[in-house]
Amino acid sequence: MTDFRSSAQYQTTLAQLVEKLQSDFSLPAVIGISGAQGSGKSTLATLLAAELRATGLAAQTVSLDDYYLSKARRQQLALHIHPLLAQRGVPGTHDIEQAINDAKAVLAGVPVMLPQFDKALDEPAATLPAQTLDILIVEGWCLGVTAQAEAELATPVNELEAHEDADGRWRQYVNTQLAGPYAEYRRLVKSLLWLQAPDWDCVCRWRAKQELQLWQNRGTGMTDTELARFMLSFQRLTQASWQQLPQQADYIISLDSQQNMTLISSR
Repeated sequence: MTDFRSSAQYQTTLAQLVEKLQSDFSLPAVIGISGAQGSGKSTLATLLAAELRATGLAAQTVSLDDYYLSKARRQQLALHIHPLLAQRGVPGTHDIEQAINDAKAVLAGVPVMLPQFDKALDEPAATLPAQTLDILIVEGWCLGVTAQAEAELATPVNELEAHEDADGRWRQYVNTQLAGPYAEYRRLVKSLLWLQAPDWDCVCRWRAKQELQLWQNRGTGMTDTELARFMLSFQRLTQASWQQLPQQADYIISLDSQQNMTLISSR
């Protein structure tokens, strides 16, 4: 976790969120946190869960990243649909049906075994022990982002799309996933919090900091060149989120360039 979480501003915003969330839903519930790569979603989810557990609630976190498909399953998508689907990241590279089933289990009061994903190995890890939850906090970079119009898909947003998805098949597949199972998953989320990053440059810098931590902790990760290419697949929907989520999110949390957060809007 990064130092920004200990700031008075962060702690004040955290307390405001806990107070508001406790009056915002009936139990059991699924709460969502959306935000760009490296924006601090997992940190916020972990701290929120700890605060809610302190009130006696059974709260746990999971990331959409934990639902990433194995390399073998993504390779099948790459062979049959589009080569870019070999890389984890975009809608369509998660086991979204399992995510839906897990959310429904929580809402039904049924014990759930939440997944984990090892990013260093780029493979699923062992699931957590079965638990019955009052609150599941799920965080994901594309959570709440909706399908784009055909006209928006037509123009590439970067060189990856221009050169490796010239006919738009990859974009179309991702868009279809957003319109289908990812929209179904969003409907299971009671309250959606959105971490509003300042700009794309900040997002890339924050994500590079995460990769550095992975190298330090595990001795493996992406090179700078690999990471730069990796981030290109996230650019379209991250930029779309800045247009869409002000209307979609129940809570908007503004981030400055140092990741200090301020609650600026709540419904």
